[in-house]
Amino acid sequence: MPTFEAVDRFRRDYEQLDPQQREAFKHARDQFVEDLGSGGGFRPGLRVKRVQGAGDVWEMSWAPNGRATWQYGSEQREGHPHVIWRRIGTHDVFRRP
Repeated sequence: MPTFEAVDRFRRDYEQLDPQQREAFKHARDQFVEDLGSGGGFRPGLRVKRVQGAGDVWEMSWAPNGRATWQYGSEQREGHPHVIWRRIGTHDVFRRP
């Protein structure tokens, strides 16, 4: 099972989401976790890809204008990926992913 953490900026961004946005993210996050744990890649609907020009930062879509950025961190449990959530919100998160 993957492990996770969230930076303070992600937590602040998350608090700015309305209840519908939070539910949409939670649904997408559950799919993300399932796909990450399976090792078979991410389903197309999440549109997971690297953020251009941001090194090891990745993005996923959770709504038409909803994005979350993240990166892989050091494994916390051997053999299990570790994800660090960085930002969440609209396309504006790409200004500082």
